[in-house]
Amino acid sequence: MTSKKQAAPPTTSAPPESSRRSPRLRQRVAWMYYVEEMTQSAIAEALGIGRITVVRLLSEARVMNEVRISLSRDLAVLARLEIEMQKAYRVGEVIVAPLSSPAADPRASIAAAAGEYVSDMLRPDTKVGLGWGQTLNRTLSFVVERPVPGLSVVSLLGGITRARQANPAEFAWQFSRIFLAECYLLAAPAIVDSAATKRTLIERCGLREVYEFANGLDAVIVSVGSIDANSTANLFGIIPEAEQEALRKAGAVGDLLFNFFDAEGRLVDHPLNQRAMSIPFPTIAAAPIRVLISGGSNKLDAMAGAVKLLRPTVLITDETTAEALIARAGKPRRGSAG
Repeated sequence: MTSKKQAAPPTTSAPPESSRRSPRLRQRVAWMYYVEEMTQSAIAEALGIGRITVVRLLSEARVMNEVRISLSRDLAVLARLEIEMQKAYRVGEVIVAPLSSPAADPRASIAAAAGEYVSDMLRPDTKVGLGWGQTLNRTLSFVVERPVPGLSVVSLLGGITRARQANPAEFAWQFSRIFLAECYLLAAPAIVDSAATKRTLIERCGLREVYEFANGLDAVIVSVGSIDANSTANLFGIIPEAEQEALRKAGAVGDLLFNFFDAEGRLVDHPLNQRAMSIPFPTIAAAPIRVLISGGSNKLDAMAGAVKLLRPTVLITDETTAEALIARAGKPRRGSAG
């Protein structure tokens, strides 16, 4: 696409280092100005930044030759999907990974995009809470290995007792090794037999330290679970089919760390939500940075509900899922006047 703007912002000789650390913001500003033809004031208001910052980022984009030529079709499609997802689901930042075809398994593509984002996100002396699952486990192949001084990670959910070749419950431990971080693990099954057992494990079996450490997390990185044959919980035999059916009857469409919720993002009334060995959801939701990583045609209901429940600051998904979620957001709900 070519720009219809007649006048370009003033250029500078070299962009400051701070801008080089935020290329996505700079490119988003350039897209909104040159392609969507938004005014600088409108861009500043939409992104929550100052107008002077918009002018500086546009200038830097020109200096770095990011707007000298037209965007290719593929990049333009992804940028459009990201912006439409942000608007439809009120998420501050959306990253959409490309797929070779709508039928392709999206997990590797999402993992690659997530690995790049997480590698850039980590800062020294921060506390990061980690979920687990098949997609998150794959991100380990795409993160940039480096020591992050003072980084601490905590697993937000207990583990599993029967491991296979790729144990998604080991995500936090493997993650901490890559970044030479201190790691806190919930050394308990992901789900126990009763709420009383959960209390006993926390109070009497040394897990209170992990729960207390999780207070004041700087960021959380989680994925969405579905309630179907392809879910991690089903593949590893964590939740019996009869209990899964009871969850569906209670209105559950998915889970975050085995906190099961309905399509409106409300936790369902089911005992399983009191039996999950996970960090309390209010603690997770209080983290300033909340990264939700997931995708797939079987997770549309779960992802829509999870966004309402978690209110992520960053959502990473694939283009096929993004297109379906955008279409879903545009449809009137049952019983509505539209």
